[in-house]
Amino acid sequence: MSRRTDAAASAARISDISYLATVRRLAAETPDDRNRVADLLRVVSILVVVFGHWLMAAVTFTDGELVPGHLLILADWTHPLTWLFQVMPIFFLVGGYSNALSWRSARRRNESYGTWLRARLRRLILPVVPLLVVWGVGGWLAIGAGLDWRMLQLASQVALVPTWFLAAYLLIVTLAPAALAIWERFGWWSIIGGTALAGLADVLSIGGGIVPIGFLNYIFVWATVHQLGFAWLDGKLKGTTRRLGLGALGFAGTLALVWLGPYPVAMVGLDTAQITNSFPPRVTLIFLGMFQAGLVLALEPVLNRLVQRSRPWIFVVGVSAQIMTLYLWHLTAMIMAVGIGMALGGIGFGIEPLSLEWWVTRPVWFAVLSLLTLALIALFGRFERPSRDIRPAPPWWQPVTAVILVCTGLGFLAAIGIADEDGLNGLVLSLPLIGVVLGGISKPVWAWRPGRQAT
Repeated sequence: MSRRTDAAASAARISDISYLATVRRLAAETPDDRNRVADLLRVVSILVVVFGHWLMAAVTFTDGELVPGHLLILADWTHPLTWLFQVMPIFFLVGGYSNALSWRSARRRNESYGTWLRARLRRLILPVVPLLVVWGVGGWLAIGAGLDWRMLQLASQVALVPTWFLAAYLLIVTLAPAALAIWERFGWWSIIGGTALAGLADVLSIGGGIVPIGFLNYIFVWATVHQLGFAWLDGKLKGTTRRLGLGALGFAGTLALVWLGPYPVAMVGLDTAQITNSFPPRVTLIFLGMFQAGLVLALEPVLNRLVQRSRPWIFVVGVSAQIMTLYLWHLTAMIMAVGIGMALGGIGFGIEPLSLEWWVTRPVWFAVLSLLTLALIALFGRFERPSRDIRPAPPWWQPVTAVILVCTGLGFLAAIGIADEDGLNGLVLSLPLIGVVLGGISKPVWAWRPGRQAT
């Protein structure tokens, strides 16, 4: 082994040791009043999303061609399972809890809305930058090398699916202070009102044929589930009986809507369905959120005892430190695995989906994707740990501008991919990056000063 290789291996070990030491230190310094269950639920929900996406992929390589497949399309019996494994409502529940806690803390410090929002966006948006740059540069090189734009479009659509939910969450974070004010004024009526608005949007978009109205539910549905986090924080869901009651109401509501209404059983969007529960979100997801929230909160005492133990809590802290990078890159890792398999003549992709052999080899599939994802986290995880921002408070409209540009770009990228018959969708790829600069999320290159770290 060469000296250079030895040095690289030593540096990697030092980096790993340093990261583990930092995680252990952060775990040991956790304040006594921190709700560790909220962190656990955030981590578990993202891990369920990651492994769920990997499991859903039923890709085969037949007669020299890639054949995409989706487990939910191939096996109808999996649809009811999405009532437990479509966990984005849990992510928004925890988001409501943490955003309310954060905004109230900012109010006590007399911190402006612009400063608060910019700080929240830096943690959420900056990890997206390397993802878009890598896909932009990689897409440009792939087209130049003669790759069919349809294949690039499909690959990028799959890989950038996480950005669609991130865009929705960015909108809800931006509206969080106003939503909290509504909650503090109207309490449970705000949740009832949000549910009614989501139902009305469904009636007009599904029953009335006014399809664009349905997309308002990216606000109505997720903001209402977000309100449940406020209720949790403010003690309005105390007691196992009340929590199980919320879960029962959510389950009964979801069941009634699916049984009597036009909504499908699967809570995950499928390309083969005329109506889906997630694109755009439907009122069913509010009731699903109540069902899931009631269940997990009823288990809060048990979960709290779990995360009071050292090892589980260190695991939660370690994943939390890289959670956005994990979420954003896990499908890119899957595309890499498929690409490597194709380059090797389809190795590993000749197994019939849903066969016994296919199920037996899923742990191997998960292991390969986990290793690739960990490698990507090692490369790009630093963007999730931005330096301390000491700039003056921005005007409120500046971070809001960032949200508008970033969400618009991410929405289009998730819907149409990075390429079409005319080549690379450069403008759409650039919108989020422009938003990062114009919105003041990061200083532009020309504002850097020698010897100072850009923020």
